[in-house]
Amino acid sequence: MNELQKKIYDRFARYVAVETTSDSNSQTVPTTKTQLSFGKMLAEEMKELGLSDVHIDKNGFVFGQIPSNLDKKAPAVGFLAHMDTVQDYCGKNIHPVVHTGYDGGKLVINEEKKMYLTPENAPRLLKCVGHDIVTSDGNTLLGGDDKIGIALIMTLAEHLLAHPEIKHGPVKISFTIDEETGTGIGYFDIAHFGADFAYTVDGSELGNIDCGNFNADKFVISIIGKNCHPGAAKNFMANPVRIAADIVSSWPEDKLPETTEGEEGFILFNEVEGHLDGATLQGIIRHHELEQFEQFKKDLAQIVEEKRAKYPNAKISLEIKKQYRNMREVLKEKPLAMDVLEQSLKDEKIDYQLTQARGGTDGAQLSLRGLPTPNIFASYENPHGPYEWLSLQWSEKIFNLLVRIVENTAQK
Repeated sequence: MNELQKKIYDRFARYVAVETTSDSNSQTVPTTKTQLSFGKMLAEEMKELGLSDVHIDKNGFVFGQIPSNLDKKAPAVGFLAHMDTVQDYCGKNIHPVVHTGYDGGKLVINEEKKMYLTPENAPRLLKCVGHDIVTSDGNTLLGGDDKIGIALIMTLAEHLLAHPEIKHGPVKISFTIDEETGTGIGYFDIAHFGADFAYTVDGSELGNIDCGNFNADKFVISIIGKNCHPGAAKNFMANPVRIAADIVSSWPEDKLPETTEGEEGFILFNEVEGHLDGATLQGIIRHHELEQFEQFKKDLAQIVEEKRAKYPNAKISLEIKKQYRNMREVLKEKPLAMDVLEQSLKDEKIDYQLTQARGGTDGAQLSLRGLPTPNIFASYENPHGPYEWLSLQWSEKIFNLLVRIVENTAQK
């Protein structure tokens, strides 16, 4: 790896060493104290680099900025990355491993566990022949989502401050909480951030620009049963475990995550707890098109209503909570963020495609609240598990893109 790649990697390795798993069941803000500890570490580093107005707000968001060095007014551009890692897989005691000069064949993550990356299970590896690939040791996730984004933004800040000959307007930086739970960005103070437009550095494949995303809600189905001795259960017992299974099996097979792709929507049943007295079934609803998204919710409510009729001795309730909506229309109405980004991609000769993410980003909520925030790729792949990997050569390309965005914003 060259000097720039090493600088990015060293930061990344320091950041993933700090456990910051978020918790979707927590009622605190942020959902875990480890995010606060990590935020304090980042704030101290930002101060050491020379950023201005560095602070952590009451909700745990880290803020800093680099003042304009222009003699004219220019838009303020913002960069954001989230501090938490997903709770779906272990994010503690992460030990990144660098595989130098990937040769295009099998890449060993953990020989003892027979864990490998190959062009068959990770096809985009073939775009990275000769690259330095970073993985976990197979016992944890890697944390590229999104600590490589943080490392890139920090390295950008250091570079701008060390090179005043690079002309730029105000550059706003924030490291955010609880992106993986979908709850943190709702507490973000856009006016305080002060950017005219921004970018989350939190995408996957090089060249993919997320300028659209799922509409998203989550749901909880609560079932209160009626229990008795199974030998005398006829026409009396209402078994919540059976009812929960019936609800899950009633949702169409072709509208599940494992049977859909592209802009097809789905419902995911992701958690069930139950016994003979009661059960709780949780999940998420996703679709890019708002009309079909609303129909999914109606279809789920209809299934619940049918089960109420089928199991009259049980009490079944459905609660749906709003999460985020598709940012696509906002970015069309306020095009400056995309104009600057697309020009910068062309300047850096990066082939790109505008995509609708099969998920959501902090930028989705920020865009809908008035701050246009498309999502830029961050060089990681296969997030949320032990097969996550990233390319340091991709990281360098993204760093250069961020510099170019700052420069092009200064021309607006």
